[in-house]
Amino acid sequence: MNYTVASGTPEKQRTGALVVGIYEGGKLSPSAQRIDKASEGYLSKLIKQGDFSGKKGQTLLLFALPGVKAERVLLMGCGQKDKLEAKHLRQNWSSAVKVLQECGTTDAVACLLDLKVKEDEDIAQRARLLVEAAEQASYRYDQTKSKKEPPPQPLKKLTLLLEQRSQQPAAEQGTCWGQAIAKGVSLARNLGNLPGNICTPTYLADEARKLAKEYKSLKVKILEQEDMEKLGMGALLAVARGSRQPPKLITLEYKGASNKQKPIVLVGKGLTFDSGGISIKPAERMDEMKYDMCGGAGVLGTMKACAELELPLNVVAVVPSSENLPDGAANKPGDVITSLSGQTIEVLNTDAEGRLILCDALTYSKRYSPEVVIDVATLTGACVIALGAQASGLLSNDQTLAESLLAAGQISGDRAWQLPLWEEYQQQLDSNFADMANIGGREAGTITGACFLARFTEEFSWTHLDIAGTAWLSGKEKGATGRPVPLLTQYLIQRAEETKSL
Repeated sequence: MNYTVASGTPEKQRTGALVVGIYEGGKLSPSAQRIDKASEGYLSKLIKQGDFSGKKGQTLLLFALPGVKAERVLLMGCGQKDKLEAKHLRQNWSSAVKVLQECGTTDAVACLLDLKVKEDEDIAQRARLLVEAAEQASYRYDQTKSKKEPPPQPLKKLTLLLEQRSQQPAAEQGTCWGQAIAKGVSLARNLGNLPGNICTPTYLADEARKLAKEYKSLKVKILEQEDMEKLGMGALLAVARGSRQPPKLITLEYKGASNKQKPIVLVGKGLTFDSGGISIKPAERMDEMKYDMCGGAGVLGTMKACAELELPLNVVAVVPSSENLPDGAANKPGDVITSLSGQTIEVLNTDAEGRLILCDALTYSKRYSPEVVIDVATLTGACVIALGAQASGLLSNDQTLAESLLAAGQISGDRAWQLPLWEEYQQQLDSNFADMANIGGREAGTITGACFLARFTEEFSWTHLDIAGTAWLSGKEKGATGRPVPLLTQYLIQRAEETKSL
């Protein structure tokens, strides 16, 4: 979709559809007041008659309003004025976009930047939110469908309208952010939604190569199995032994600053299918284990957004990718393996494989002399139990980094929640036969998973994001969400702004 920002008055906009917000109880937003005045109280009459109340998610499409040049006016319910939060605006606007797509118009003007949200977001963040939500509402997955059914007349152009021209630069900045993040989210969702027989480690590597061809600021390097064997990546290779698909270690480097600036390293779990290995999972919902690579997909999506925005940073993505399947060659419970770091690991459960491929990738990250390292993984079912689908789990050895990421989650609406990483939990990983076990028992599963990874990150500032509950949805709306691309990109934007002020 093409996005523009313009200034002017709502009633004078020549467009297929004009969108204005109305609060619960019939309270008109400033733009709705202008429309009401131009149409000689048409909106007020509708509200008085009970045709529209302004409740959250409510929409009403009007045609040929007197005094208004737009062909249609779409009323969008906003809920209670003093309780409108960014998440509500996102939901309400998504509902409105779906109406626009169905009504046949190819262009629309949204007069929603005058809505006041509880978080008191600025114009740039509100513009970003509107663009992201519009793209999310427009997303369709059809890559593996024989019949593709696009809207009969899809919405092609959306203008965000301001009354004050002085606000236009900020709104344009937010629109730029929103478009870049939406592209990254779309890539992550597409990769996540592809089935495991298509999205293999080789496919992920090819997608990284495509990104490097698309953006001159990106450089790709793929380590093959032989390369990993020479380096001694015993943990990653142990997981891959049960699969006929060759493993890959994908690195994608973004260069937006001088060589003096240390890079931010993003490590994403790229397990393209997880059966659990010898410790095989139950059959129910095992199809959803194609989403076990959403950490890797999210990291690649973030790199796309970063390249789109041309941020003045150096960023490196590291994606260890393999499958976890049962086979005569697969690693077994009780096996002891040696990681790239030299530390040995007793494999008590082959379904705790994500931490095995990640630990070698984290060790590999040290060669970049990183400023910080952030790993992203669908690591533990325990995180789903603890936080549900609302927030990603966050654990860190650097509180300043943790707080920056938590703030980015709040701003982007892609929230995380911090869990403790206390030394007392480490004893759950004790092993009689190796330096550590790969699981720590039933208690505090998310924390002990992070404790395992922490043993490979002692030399740098590090945060772990467990996205097992947020990376995809189940049920009727089953599909990848693209999280945490918004959180990670917002963090990179924050770091870029800090860099400018130094």
